[in-house]
Amino acid sequence: MKKTPFRLTPYQVQFLLIVGFLTVGYALYLRYLAIEFSQVALACDAGLQTAICKARSVSTVLFKNSVFGIVALVIAALHVMRPSIVLLTGGVVAAGLGIVLYNIALSGIAIGLLILGFARPAPATA
Repeated sequence: MKKTPFRLTPYQVQFLLIVGFLTVGYALYLRYLAIEFSQVALACDAGLQTAICKARSVSTVLFKNSVFGIVALVIAALHVMRPSIVLLTGGVVAAGLGIVLYNIALSGIAIGLLILGFARPAPATA
């Protein structure tokens, strides 16, 4: 039995575009209006307890420990071994956050692996 390569339907492509744009948009918002914006940074460092300060502190801890890049790399490696839309979506989210939030090297490798996932055959269905 011949396996066909992993291909996305047009609806899956649209879904991935929406998820990718939302992820990168939120990461840009977080980076430029919470992490690097000096007034918000000073207020949060002074002890302000708002949702944006919580998001700022969580994202700061995650990108300092390269969590976004590591998660993107693990998901991309799984996607290369067994391509699926679920892994591709998770990889796009993690890599999008990693690229914008300072985990560029690992997330870039993960994006390359996600692209290589299209060269592998799709898993056989029963």
